[in-house]
Amino acid sequence: MSSSLLMTRRFAPLFWTQFFAAFSDNFLKTSLVFLLLFHIGGADAEALITLAAAVFIAPYFFLSALGGELADRYDKAKVAQRLKFTEIGIAFIAVVGFGLHSVLLLFIALFLFGVIAALFGPIKYGILPDHLARSELPAGNALVEGATFIAILLGTIVGGMAAKDAGDPAHFAFLMIVFSLLCWGASLLIPRTGQAAPDLKVQTNVLRSTVGLLNFLREDPRLWWGALVTSWFWLVGAVALSLMPPLVKNVLGGNEEVVTTCLAIFSVSIAVGSGLAAWLAAGRIILLPTLIGAVLLGLFALDLGFSTLGARPVPGLDGYVAIFASVRGIRFALDLAGIAIAGGLFIVPTFAAVQAWAGADRRARVVAAVNVLNAAFMAGSTVIVAILQTAGMTTSQLFLLLGVASLLVAVAIGRTMPASALSDALSIIYRTLFRMEVNGIDNLNNAGPNLIIALNHVSFLDAGLALSLRNRKPVFAIDVGIAKLWWVRPFVKLTDARPLDPLKPMAVRSLIEEVKAGNALIIFPEGRITVTGSLMKVYDGV
Repeated sequence: MSSSLLMTRRFAPLFWTQFFAAFSDNFLKTSLVFLLLFHIGGADAEALITLAAAVFIAPYFFLSALGGELADRYDKAKVAQRLKFTEIGIAFIAVVGFGLHSVLLLFIALFLFGVIAALFGPIKYGILPDHLARSELPAGNALVEGATFIAILLGTIVGGMAAKDAGDPAHFAFLMIVFSLLCWGASLLIPRTGQAAPDLKVQTNVLRSTVGLLNFLREDPRLWWGALVTSWFWLVGAVALSLMPPLVKNVLGGNEEVVTTCLAIFSVSIAVGSGLAAWLAAGRIILLPTLIGAVLLGLFALDLGFSTLGARPVPGLDGYVAIFASVRGIRFALDLAGIAIAGGLFIVPTFAAVQAWAGADRRARVVAAVNVLNAAFMAGSTVIVAILQTAGMTTSQLFLLLGVASLLVAVAIGRTMPASALSDALSIIYRTLFRMEVNGIDNLNNAGPNLIIALNHVSFLDAGLALSLRNRKPVFAIDVGIAKLWWVRPFVKLTDARPLDPLKPMAVRSLIEEVKAGNALIIFPEGRITVTGSLMKVYDGV
């Protein structure tokens, strides 16, 4: 499904728009960092680099809500096109700043790129459910997440190449113009969505709109849960990427090439984890991979911290070939890849669920509120890590702390997850072990309330299969004799199964009440497993 989406007009333009935008953002940030370090930063270089990160993320706090309101009020495709056209002018400002080595102009350009990114964020995720079916959301999110991190990798590498050996990033500045034009060109092909909330009044007071969106998010327990979970992903990513360079230098004894290689491992692994999450979902919104990802995040972070705790650089291990041929380097690379793959498993299901849970007329504003919370978690984690480092905590100890915190988050997710872990687990088992493919699941999701599902009884796996396809636990009608079998009893206890005695017709009344209450009822009208592979005689009764 992922490859087919990339060939469609309804998804491919948005994919490439996001890819080119992420490349430009990270090329500018990386080039600015090297320019400050090697050319014009002087004694204030480290402070200016820290300030650069704050300047880029600051617009997310006060403009994400405005971006969400604009995206819901107007056509998302048109808003995206105007934002990306404006970005071309900002790229010219960056080019002039590179040519003049002007810190002021480069910071202005970086801030304006942050403004565009904050306004575009609610569009790129809010528009996916407008053009994709619910069953396509996991694959669509996986592609967007994977492309974003690959673009971050490429932008960082090219920015580093521009400044390698005290080179001048101005030589590569033309790439900013080219990619801005490509980004705008791709946005022109995004299909129109129409106005989701044409009567919405856009708030001019950005502080009031931001607070209002966060309060609105808290009113829906599922959306608030999803926002907190996605924010933990961005917190872990921000902390891991900030701790990786000093860990590479001080523990592995690596140079710039090793840092770039580690970033490549991390970015590719995020894409792998995102793709794995989409494959496991198989067109359904399932949250169990998020819980699995949280556990793996904690375990790999703990192993990375323990394996580097108190370690000293080994003389002679400076290049990436020598480091990644050593036992320590291989273990470090595996832990780093494990954290990233777990991150992909963690974020894709949850964000797809948030998109599916949000109403069409408010989806972009929900995404905007989630972005505000993400930015708050990232900024807060940066401050906390800086305080802990000042207090004397080593990088390895910080990874240990991150691992413990992730395991605690996994416990919280397991206890509060607004989905059936059993249903999700069955869906994954059928997908991985039995190679199950589901077609037409949207018809089942759109069938409405008071649903009765009559299944052809092919095997004893049918009940588990039916449970795996429902987002809410259904009610099963099961023969009282079958329900007493020892190997069926665990299924009866874990599900809402109603044993029925064919000699007591009044027992059917409870099933009728369940259907009236809006719960799906699953029955096997044949009364036995088929011996021909096709439909058997349907007996009178339920």
